[in-house]
Amino acid sequence: MAGLVRVSEAASLGLHAAMLLARAAPSLLRTRDIGERMGASQAHLVKVLQSLSRAGLVETERGPRGGARLTRPAGEVTLLQAYEAVDGPLEASECLLTRPVCDGSCCMVGKLLYRMNQEVRQHLARTSLADVWSAGAAGAAITAAGAAGCDDGSSGAKG
Repeated sequence: MAGLVRVSEAASLGLHAAMLLARAAPSLLRTRDIGERMGASQAHLVKVLQSLSRAGLVETERGPRGGARLTRPAGEVTLLQAYEAVDGPLEASECLLTRPVCDGSCCMVGKLLYRMNQEVRQHLARTSLADVWSAGAAGAAITAAGAAGCDDGSSGAKG
């Protein structure tokens, strides 16, 4: 069954890359290494890192010893900032349909969806990259095998 909350592949790459960079801070991580750890397309990851860089969250260095790193401490970068850097503003919606068919005054799910969207947005806005790592959620957050770099030896995949 598909989940109700969906995140684009680009936003997911951005969130995961930001968390890996937070974990490695203040060191640089090579883009190739990030891509390999997440099983991501190198070209797609480069575009995502460029979006994070344009938003001022990541800085990159070219060359054989180059890579990417966060521009601020992980505790100062929220999940919402990383998400919106890649996918744009996370707007609350009251309708599941691309083009609403009613005015919403008697919709059975509109108010529920709006509240859920607001709660997700608020959660992302108050949760920093450091919060994710300190809560031990990195393994659950980065589910590609081997991507989490978990200290407990697990791959981060859900079982």
